[in-house]
Amino acid sequence: MIINIPENSDFSIHNIPFGIFSTKDRSLRVGVAVGDHILDLAAVAELDVFDFNTAVLEKDTLNEFISLGKEITSRVRKKIQHWLKDDTSALAGKPELFVKQSDAQMHMPIQIGDYTDFYSSIEHATNVGKMFRDPENALLPNWKHIPVGYHGRASSIIVSGQPIHRPKGQTLPKDAEAPVFGPTQRLDFELEMGFVCGKDTNLGESVSTAEAEDYIFGLVLFNDWSARDIQKWEYVPLGPFLAKNFASSISPWIVTLEALEPFRVAGPKQEPKVLPYLEYPGEKNYDINLEVGITPDGSDETTVCHSNFKHMYWNMAQQLAHHTVNGCNINVGDVMASGTISGKDENSYGSMLELAWMGTKPVKMKDGSERKFIHDGDTVTLRGYAKNGDIRVGFGEVTTKVLPAK
Repeated sequence: MIINIPENSDFSIHNIPFGIFSTKDRSLRVGVAVGDHILDLAAVAELDVFDFNTAVLEKDTLNEFISLGKEITSRVRKKIQHWLKDDTSALAGKPELFVKQSDAQMHMPIQIGDYTDFYSSIEHATNVGKMFRDPENALLPNWKHIPVGYHGRASSIIVSGQPIHRPKGQTLPKDAEAPVFGPTQRLDFELEMGFVCGKDTNLGESVSTAEAEDYIFGLVLFNDWSARDIQKWEYVPLGPFLAKNFASSISPWIVTLEALEPFRVAGPKQEPKVLPYLEYPGEKNYDINLEVGITPDGSDETTVCHSNFKHMYWNMAQQLAHHTVNGCNINVGDVMASGTISGKDENSYGSMLELAWMGTKPVKMKDGSERKFIHDGDTVTLRGYAKNGDIRVGFGEVTTKVLPAK
């Protein structure tokens, strides 16, 4: 092996995720994570080992690289895997091609033109329905027929490490007749994954479930921040608005769909039968372990949630097919988030709304404090990895600190 990869690293030779990094003496550019290091692809390109226009590797987003198409991006990934295992390869004896992750700054990996958030975990949708509607009819009549979603705000998606300020807005206090204005009292995280579109379509075109994966470049961890009290007051009749668009956080490394191939699993049985355009061939869910930790200011992290991406009722192929069935066009770099990923057990719920059950069951921190929702000074960290035998592929983490309202 050209470079040492620690055991149980998220960034094993089986992974090779793409991202944008910089250092004190290297401008923003494309790299891949290898163990604790980053392989500088712009520097590798100078060895004249690639058969495409390598100017795309010196850009400050991955969009142009992704636009080359999977035939090229997958070949690059496989070449890197081969070179890392070959002690006589182009990378051998060239430590200057590698940068320690601890010495690098990670940046937004893509220019996101549009962002859509789905609502595709049946456990999450059921929990929310029980809290706010009739527990006997927790799911709305359309939920098992369509992957419900809404168009979010791409401009406020930020990369891991960037803090957010507690948002302000209108809320309706309990038993009040008129709303008040101020900082949200119910700031929440949502444990999600997002997929990055890898091909454009034209207006009027649709993508079928059978071809959907050709249009998905890879996945990131996604924290869809929510202000629950603002949301409760505003969401009727048009759905989420200020309660969601103040910030969403993504992990900096995009893990390719190819790297996740060993972790395919069957999804839940869908009843009633879906309409033909939502039927799909093969296994389209992925067994990815997910967890969330909360670190109060000056204290230790408490893990509050263990979930798994395999729980999703609606899979990514169905989401993309539904999104485009009306002819809506997509572009390279568009992000589509899964919606909160909750499991069946109470410790697998993917939001504080569920974990603390609307504030009725506060979650204990290691320092003895309690959380019904997220406090100022808290840092929320999402992590994810897939493991099958000796093959481990991880996403790193997405970490965000909450600062007081401005």
